[in-house]
Order: sequence, then structure tokens, then C-alpha cells
Amino acid sequence: MPSSARHSDWDIFCTVIDNFGDIGVCWRLARQLGEEHGFKVRLWVDELASFQKICPEIDPQLAVQSACGVEVRYWDADIPDAVPGDVVIEAFACHLPTRFIAAMAERNPSPVWINLEYLSAEAWVSGCHALPSPHPRLPLTKHFFFPGFDETTGGLLRERGLDDRRQAFCTSEDMQADFWRKLGQSPPSTDALLVSLFAYENPAIADLLTVWAHGRVPVCCLAPVTRTLPAIAAFAGQPLQGGDIIHRGSLEIRMLPFVAQPDYDRLLWSCDINFVRGEDSFVRAQWAARPLVWHIYPQKEDAHLIKLGAFLDLYCADLPESVAEAVRRLFMAWNGEKDARQITPDLWTQWMKALPDLRQHATNWLKTRSKQEDLCSALVRFSRSKL
Repeated sequence: MPSSARHSDWDIFCTVIDNFGDIGVCWRLARQLGEEHGFKVRLWVDELASFQKICPEIDPQLAVQSACGVEVRYWDADIPDAVPGDVVIEAFACHLPTRFIAAMAERNPSPVWINLEYLSAEAWVSGCHALPSPHPRLPLTKHFFFPGFDETTGGLLRERGLDDRRQAFCTSEDMQADFWRKLGQSPPSTDALLVSLFAYENPAIADLLTVWAHGRVPVCCLAPVTRTLPAIAAFAGQPLQGGDIIHRGSLEIRMLPFVAQPDYDRLLWSCDINFVRGEDSFVRAQWAARPLVWHIYPQKEDAHLIKLGAFLDLYCADLPESVAEAVRRLFMAWNGEKDARQITPDLWTQWMKALPDLRQHATNWLKTRSKQEDLCSALVRFSRSKL
């Protein structure tokens, strides 16, 4: 019997704002709450087609279904009457339905209401983590819960045994061969630098691919078919789809079908460098113990660059000056910072010189962050204190 089973009903509400990031986080959290803590979890999602891409078991036509032990409900304007669970998570300020909030107020005791915020390394996060916000009319209090990179925050999503699974995969030729077969791919050449490319629309994609194509080091780029597809197709000069392979100079591009979350982890583990975006893939790349390049979600007036800078200050704190400079230059160029230079051969050469240090840093970063309580466990502990 899981030690936390005495408070068993949780509701998680998720709006699919950017295709996969928000639902990616919520789906991992929902599964972990059930598998590791024994909770009954109900996940409300307003867009099931995107959800299906990371969880093939999902049927976008079903309003109510079950996947991996989680009850999944389609959330639209006609949300049915439902008794709220003991804990209600409003993911990323998605605004709960008025009818559901009224039902929460009728419960006695009322549920623990948590607004799960976006991940940030900014200094102000610690002061706002777990702050209460009383409802202006109803006997309800919402608490703001911030993921983060130290013990003053809610931590990062990390399920039990994740690093054991990573190490088992990385040391098993059979598991790696099975993975490539599942993708319908042959293993890339061992001489090539293996890179995964997952990003938003980005004018720097063409620059990066051109540098790789004209470089001396063979590069195999694994690109899931997402919002990068038009830019890659323009570079290739031809329409592309999943399964296509393109060769340009030293560069091989493999267009991959979108994969479920467990296979995406294996993709990250397989690569030498991972270009990731948003929040979910960003966190998984950190647990992959590989050098990463983050495409942060763009915001108006470049507000996202402040958030990016805060992460870089933390991530680069223990790096040699030349290595930290390589990281900052590539991250800023990739994210379109106005004073950053374009991605040039010199910039990429600087990154490649730093790569041995970045590999060790990625391992050290994983070890340090793994000492922190994971986000799911922190949510469970917090909810217990309020029930």
C-alpha cells in the first residue's frame, strides 16, 4: 500500500496551449501521482489530438477514457457535473470552469487548490512559491506552486528509477538496437555527431543546418516532424515527411515521426547534443545528462530572454569562463537575442571545443539536481499539509 494512499482523489486541468509542452508536463505528473503515490487521478484536457501524439493510447473521439491508470476527460464548455477531488491542480493558470469551482466550494472540507506555475530560475520565484490567494467570494484558497532548481521551490518532475533506466539503456547495445528498429531507422554512423532538433519556428535553423553541412565533423540530425518542418524543408529544397532522410555535405537529416514520451527519453539518451524547447523537453534533456540547447517559449517584448538569462546564470555558474561563453553565445543566438551574432562556423567551433567540458557538466548537473525533492513528491507533501 503506498504510504500516501489516504488522500486518493486528484483532478488536474490542462489546456493545450503550445501543442505538447503543457500536456507533456501534466501527463507525466498524472502518471507519477498514480504509479508512485497510489492516487486516483482525473486529467481534464481541452485538446486530445495533441495528447494522442505523446500517448498513442488516447482516442481523440472519446470524452471519457482511461490510459496508464489515469482517467482522462475531455474538457470543453459543457463540462459535466463532477465531484472535485481532494486536490485540484490548475496547470499553468488555465482557469478552472466556473461550475467546477462552485462544486469545490460546496465540498467539506474544500479541496486543496494549486496553481502549478511554469518553471523558472528567476530569483523572485522563491518568494512567491506556495503563496496563498483567497477567492474573492467563495471559501476557497488557491496556492501558487512553482517548479524550480533548488530547495526553496517545488523542484523538477522526475520519476523514481529514471536515471537507472537511462544508464541501463546507455550500456545495452540490444536496447539501443531495439529502439532504432522501433523508429524504423538504422543506427547512425558512430563517426557522426548525433543531435536531436526539437524547436519552435526559428530563423536560426537555416544557419545551423548550413554550418553543419559545411563543417568537417559529420552530423546526423534527428528531427521529429513538428514546427521545425517548414524551415528544414526550405533548407533541403524539397517537401519532407516522417521517414525522409536528406544529405547535404557533412550533414544527414532524418525526419522522425513524433514519438511517445518514453521513446523521446530514449532519443535524448542516444544523442550527443539535444536541442529542446519549452518546458517538458527542457527538463527531460537535463535528466538525459547530455549537453543541451534550449529554445525558450517566445514572449512579447522579449520577456522570455530575462527568464533565459536567469537559467544561464545558474547553469553556467560552475563552468570555466570560455565554456560559459560558448554556452551563452549559442543559447542567445538560437533564441534570437538582438545583440547576439548569427550562428556562424566560428560560434559552432567554440561550442565544439567546449563539448568535453559540457558533457561532464551535464552529468554533474544531473547529480546535483537529483538531490532535490522531485516536483510530484513536493506537491504530495504540500497537499498533505493543507488537508
